[in-house]
This record gives sequence, structure tokens and C-alpha cells, in this order.
Amino acid sequence: MTVSRLIARPMLASIFVVGGVSALRNAKDLADRSTPLTDRLVPLVKKAAPSAPVPEDPTTLVRINAGLQLVAAAGLATGKAPRTSAAVLAASLVPTTMAGHRFWEQSEESARTQQKLHFFKNVSVLGGLLIAAGDTDGKPGVAWRARHAAKDARRQGRHLAASARREAKLAKAQVG
Repeated sequence: MTVSRLIARPMLASIFVVGGVSALRNAKDLADRSTPLTDRLVPLVKKAAPSAPVPEDPTTLVRINAGLQLVAAAGLATGKAPRTSAAVLAASLVPTTMAGHRFWEQSEESARTQQKLHFFKNVSVLGGLLIAAGDTDGKPGVAWRARHAAKDARRQGRHLAASARREAKLAKAQVG
């Protein structure tokens, strides 16, 4: 692991540790703010995955999100499954941002400015998480491996076809 990854991953994870702990401590207050979003989101999730046990209580959803953020932040910070951890954090950041920083609903200009700042800070963090989720740590990614496996298979197929033609030509010469 490079030094930049060694330093950057814990730095990126730190906001989720602080946010996750805060969300667990203030779950009820955050649940009140997130109710408009959870009221829309829960029916969509239940429709998409009818057999999934999806809680409807906003407080429970806030606590689940906080727990996911804490576990994924630990994974990202320690380098244990960093790509998966970054993807989980990215997925959890979207509802957190939509529930907590609805600047377009603020009537007071200073509150609107503050919420807009936090909204776009989260959008920036989301960008960093997407980069981290795709970071292969210098190793070839799945797409690269698939392209090269296909190229190798084509090369081997051409080689086998040429060998088969050569063997057939030799067999024909021996018979005839």
C-alpha cells in the first residue's frame, strides 16, 4: 500500500466515524429530520425487495445507517476490504445527505447557505469515496483482467486452430 493510501483512507473514513457516533447519540433528533426521506424511501425499498426485512421506524433506520458507517469506516481506515467499505460509505452517504442537508427547504438565507455548504461537502466526499471504491491499489482491475483473459483466449484459439490445420495436413499427407 502506498503512503498516500495509508494516510488518505483513514482521513476519508474519519468523517464517518465522527458522523456515525454522533448519529447514534442523537438518533431521535436525526430521525425527526429524516422522516420525510424515510417515508418515501421505505416503500420503494419494500417494493424492490419485498422479502427483505426493512424497518419502518426512522430512528432504527438512522441507527442502522450509523452502524454501517462505523463498520465501513473502520474497514476503509484499516485497509480491510477498502473498496467494499468505500462503496458502502458512498451508498450510505446519499440518504444521509438527502435527509440532513435539504438546503432548498430552508427559508432563512444563513441556514440555506450553511446547509448548501454541508450538502456540497458531502457531494465532494462522495466523489472521493467513488474514487476509493474503484481504486485497485495498483493491481489490475476486473475489467482489465477480463479484457486480457479474452485476448489470451483468442490467441490460444488461433494457436490451437493452426495446430489442428497442421496436424490435419500431416495426416492427409501420410494417408495419401
